Amino acid sequence: MNLLIMGPPGGGKGTQCEILTKELNITHISTGDMFRENVKKGTELGKKAKEYMDAGQLVPDELVVAMVKDRLSQPDCAAGFLLDGFPRTVPQAEALDRTLNEMGIKLDAVLNIAVPRERLLERLTGRRVCKACGATFHVLFNKPKVEGKCDKCGGELYQRSDDTEATVNQRLDVYEVQTQPLIAYYREQGLLKEVNGDQEISKVTRDVLAVLGR
Repeated sequence: MNLLIMGPPGGGKGTQCEILTKELNITHISTGDMFRENVKKGTELGKKAKEYMDAGQLVPDELVVAMVKDRLSQPDCAAGFLLDGFPRTVPQAEALDRTLNEMGIKLDAVLNIAVPRERLLERLTGRRVCKACGATFHVLFNKPKVEGKCDKCGGELYQRSDDTEATVNQRLDVYEVQTQPLIAYYREQGLLKEVNGDQEISKVTRDVLAVLGR
């Protein structure tokens, strides 16, 4: 089964990727991991990508698509894959479609994990991190035994700058602007499967498997 997954920051997409790849026995392809791997190994694609990254520029779509194509050609993707983190724009989706056609690969479904904005804000702004050991807690879902203190080492807990309400709202705005056209694009192709991500983790997984006919 060849799948693509989308979901907002804080929507639980990473957790579902981990569960679904085991449940469906398919390979998880995170474009972020793929980038880091290529740069670390010093592949030709990695070297080109690093040039753009070092210059503070976005890596061109054609280079990202080339990396995805290379990754999909690996033997572990033959039984199916779950593509995560790409495409982010309609031109990228069109480029991916052309590449998949060339490779004779068909997408079976595009999963969209949907969560209301207020719940995302609650999840993302509630994270607290220990200054000493880096352990993470949450003011609602994973409270420390003593407020402001780490359970593991007693260190001081703080809110990271990227977890403030203003920053989180900005990240969600960017995601919505990028993703809405993609959702429409895949809906028109009849591939989009929307799942309510504002539920218990196990229920989200069951709903995903149900929309996939599993």
